[in-house]
Amino acid sequence: MEPAAEDTACRVEVLRSIDFLPESVWHELAPPDDPMWSRTVFEAMEDGSIGPDGYAYLVVRRGRRTEAVLPLALFRNLRLDDVVGPSERQLLAPVRTLAPRLLRVPMLFCGNLLGQGHVLSAGPVGDEVGRALVEGVLRFARAERLGTVVFKDFAPAGLNPLRSALGSAGFFPARSLPDTELPLSAGTFDAYVEQLPAKPRRNARSNLRKFAAHPGLRMETVEDFRPLVPEMLGLYRQVMDRADQRLDVLDAGFLSALAARPGPDRRLVACFDGEHGDRLVAFLLCLFSGSGATGARIGLDYALAHEARLYHNVHYAAIRLALDAGCRHIRFAQTAYTPKIEFGCRLIEQSYAMTHLRPLPRAVLRRLLPAALAAARTQALGPHLPARATRPPSHPEQEGAPSACPE
Repeated sequence: MEPAAEDTACRVEVLRSIDFLPESVWHELAPPDDPMWSRTVFEAMEDGSIGPDGYAYLVVRRGRRTEAVLPLALFRNLRLDDVVGPSERQLLAPVRTLAPRLLRVPMLFCGNLLGQGHVLSAGPVGDEVGRALVEGVLRFARAERLGTVVFKDFAPAGLNPLRSALGSAGFFPARSLPDTELPLSAGTFDAYVEQLPAKPRRNARSNLRKFAAHPGLRMETVEDFRPLVPEMLGLYRQVMDRADQRLDVLDAGFLSALAARPGPDRRLVACFDGEHGDRLVAFLLCLFSGSGATGARIGLDYALAHEARLYHNVHYAAIRLALDAGCRHIRFAQTAYTPKIEFGCRLIEQSYAMTHLRPLPRAVLRRLLPAALAAARTQALGPHLPARATRPPSHPEQEGAPSACPE
């Protein structure tokens, strides 16, 4: 007996919370080796106030089977001066003073606000599912009056199955900042250092010596870091004050929710200063899933960071953790490319696909945005572009939030 037509056609549903999506479905579809796609991360995002005004999940079903899931983040009044670079922010300063409402933009982000974009799917996304997803996203954006729609930070393999549907719907691509990934083939941290090229190996040993020269400093791994959240936020704010873009800003709700279920899949690399009241002076939030690890967000006390090489040493501690956990790679943020290249990271290319619901703004965006984003990418990557950039890279310790797509 042939299935009824309604059982074979794709239909789209919108869920307003991850709580409405069965855990079994999430675990079946989410990438197993990307910790930023842990269900706990998305639950913590909903518990916190990290930027979006709301979340939704676009679900494509065929009969009783879930074919694909696409997370959405809703910004009803995204501040443009929070998601552009410093030079653009300076140009917008008079507008912020005289007419701040002009800098508030309604925007819908598709994918993962805190990590690499994916469409969650058990297999390749076919044309019918791709069309259903894109059409569903645009219907949702119209219903929510969110004019600009962005598929954020998708790797080529994740975006390719959607290109036909995106192109037909008026989306256009632009390259975003690459992700950074360190392959882990060494068995121990000492072996990892030995495998580095000569200059990075010398620099790593120098950074380790400079940290060891401060006997009051010690590194610990903390599973339940809820008692440290107030101190973490102070250090995190120091980093964010130096960040070029601030699309998302982690808060106590997010961090506390993430730490509420302590376990081996989330740990805090914490550096304490025993000579000054055992205070927290640096941290790197680390997440683990399958063969993958992520150093997700960092906090630093800049009064000590450079002298003691805190930035480098919390990353070394994270690499040790990942090696001990048997991970095959660890990813870091889309910033401070010079030290991460020195760590041995490779760059993972990523792209945006974006559009506007109205034709005239869409034409303006298509004309202006790719060039603006390319310029920002050149500034951020500096000498790590295929063609060398003229602007020097940012200070290694100015670790900010992932780059955002301006309106």
